[in-house]
Amino acid sequence: QVQLVESGGGLVQAGGSLRLSCAASGRTLSTYAMGWFRQPPGKEREFVAAITSSGGSTYYADSVTGRFTISRDNAKNTVYLQMNSLKPEDTAVYYCARKSGVNYTRFQDYDYWGQGTQVTVSS
Repeated sequence: QVQLVESGGGLVQAGGSLRLSCAASGRTLSTYAMGWFRQPPGKEREFVAAITSSGGSTYYADSVTGRFTISRDNAKNTVYLQMNSLKPEDTAVYYCARKSGVNYTRFQDYDYWGQGTQVTVSS
């Protein structure tokens, strides 16, 4: 069993930054790729970023490329999402998840999820 807990969300003005953290307990994450997804109000959950188990490769949605950075610290069993130049359209609940399947961008390929953290960007 794995428990994932996100933190770091909040209210920020457009152009600002936030750093989300996803801490795992129960089992190590070091052998799994991890991802961040988000669900804007009234919309479906969408892929944001993913990182391989070693941290050697990262993947991003087009909408966040160049603004967001995913990273991980396997010694701390924690994954991060640094979000810069935030826009109102980034407003969403952000979730971290453990990848169990083949595809990095499909939420169906992730098995364990956190409870989510709210990010609100004001204009």
